[in-house]
Formats: sequence, C-alpha cells, structure tokens
Amino acid sequence: MERHSAIIEKHGAHFSKINEDLDKVLTSRVALIEDIGNHTLLGRGKRLRPLFFILSCRLCNYQKEDMYYLSTIFEYIHTASLLHDDVLDNADVRRNKPSANLIWGNHAAVLEGDFLYLKSSSIALSSNNLQFLKRIADATMQMTEGQILELIHTNNWDTTKREYMEIITAKTAVLISAACECGAIISDAGEDAGLCLGRFGMNMGIAFQLMDDLLDYISSEEVLGKAVGKDIREGKITLPLIYTLSNQREADRKRLENLFKDRRATDEDYHNLVNLVRENGVPDQIMDEAQSYVDKAAGCLSLFPDSRVKEDLLELNQYVIERNH
Repeated sequence: MERHSAIIEKHGAHFSKINEDLDKVLTSRVALIEDIGNHTLLGRGKRLRPLFFILSCRLCNYQKEDMYYLSTIFEYIHTASLLHDDVLDNADVRRNKPSANLIWGNHAAVLEGDFLYLKSSSIALSSNNLQFLKRIADATMQMTEGQILELIHTNNWDTTKREYMEIITAKTAVLISAACECGAIISDAGEDAGLCLGRFGMNMGIAFQLMDDLLDYISSEEVLGKAVGKDIREGKITLPLIYTLSNQREADRKRLENLFKDRRATDEDYHNLVNLVRENGVPDQIMDEAQSYVDKAAGCLSLFPDSRVKEDLLELNQYVIERNH
C-alpha cells in the first residue's frame, strides 16, 4: 500500500498543475454548472489520464506549459462519462460521496456531462491541431458506443468474453489510448511514436478495466468508495462473473440468472455470489490476464530510448494492476 501511494505521490507536482488548470477552466455563467462541476470534477479523482498525457508529451520531448491545460481534456471527458454512467446505473455513490444525480437529479447530471464534453472540445480546438482534435473526437465517439453496448448487454447473462472485451475497450481503454497518443501528436513526434503510445495506452487501459471489474468483487467498500458487488446489482455482467458462470453446472447457472434477473436476490444472495467469484480461482485468472496486457503495453515503449519519463510510464503501467482501488 505504501509503495502504491509513493508511485502516485511522486507525480504530485504534475497533479497540482493539472488541478490548477481544471479549476481555472471550470467556468460558466450558470452557477449550477460550476456547483456540479466542483462536486464531481474537483473531488478525489486520480487524474491518471491527464498524467498519461503529460508523461507522453515529455517522452516525446514536449515541454510547453500548455500541456497541463490540454491535459484537462482527458479528465473532462472521463468525468462526463462517469456522470452519464451514474444516471444509466441509478448510482447514488461516486468516489465515497453522493453522486451528482442523487443530489441534483438525472436531468442536471446528464446536462453537466454534456457541458463537460463540450468544454473538452473547446480546449482541444485551442490547440489548432486538427489531428489532435480528430483523435479526441474519435475517442469520445467510441466511448459513447461503449456505453450503449454496455446498456444493450445489461442483465444479459449470456454475455460472452468477446462482447465484454469490446465494451471495456471502448468505454475505458480508448480514452487512455487517446491520452497517450495525443502526447505524441501534440509533440509532432511522428506517426511511429503516436502508434506506439496509442498501443501502450490501449493495452494498459484494458488491464486497468480488468482490474476495476475484479476489484468490484474482491475489494472492500471502504477501499473502493462504493459497494462491493455494485456491478451485478446494476446488471453489469463483467469478466469475473462470466468466468464464474462458465464453471457452474447449467442448472446452477440458470438458478443464479433467474434469481438476480427477477430482482428476487437478497443482500445475502449478493454476498454469496461475491464469495463464489472469490473462491473458484477466477481472481488469479483475471490477474494473470491483466498482467499479460501490462506486459504487452510495456513492449510498446521499446521504440523510445531509456529515460526517467519512460521509467515513470512503465511504473504506472504496472501500478494499474497492483492498485487496490
């Protein structure tokens, strides 16, 4: 735990500048927009996506001060997607505090998300770089597709691993990939550098979400900032459950499906399902898969010479699967 904290704390100077620009840019003539933004955007977020952009810029020898301003794009997009997610999921907790939709209602939360998406586009336009803008627009579009795919598969207990991977790639990995690749784009580092950083972010992003979905079953509410087993309560069929179901007899699998889909499950039933996932070897299986994506990501940086920044990216790459929340 101490090592994990140290990995994040060593980037404190970057986080301070990212937060400073997030605060500066979050302005509107409508007070409610700023109120919701202060609650959701300026809270306990890890700021990993802006950090990946900053480090990718530095890896490509880009040192201009506007990189912090541009990095806020990725936190605005991420926060907007969380606002929309919480409405879709009827969530009432986000980052250990009441969600925006619980406090201000679904309509306000959705509109705040729209505002943040458009704010990110406005910042991207200021770069005067069409390729940079297009990469961000494409990523945002794919994220929306991922949210819709997840909605389609809600409570679909026949969801396959392939369908699950398609969802998490679009919902999570695409934005992390864009943050890394955009570091090369804004640095004018060339196509090869952009492709390598994009692949680095994509593999790291998949590993990140694999661990997020596993932690939903094996962590604790105090650590996660949300209830354990939250995904299945929201009808999300993630890889831990997909693997667990594949190990069950058909009759047992159907019994579980009917119990949870019909909303007859008690808190004890949810607790038992979480334990079932924990006890059948699934956590180790998913950890191994996440590590394989981390290893692929690390290989993508072979194009770049060894440096302190490269070491930082490789360390954060490993951190995404060693973290506990």
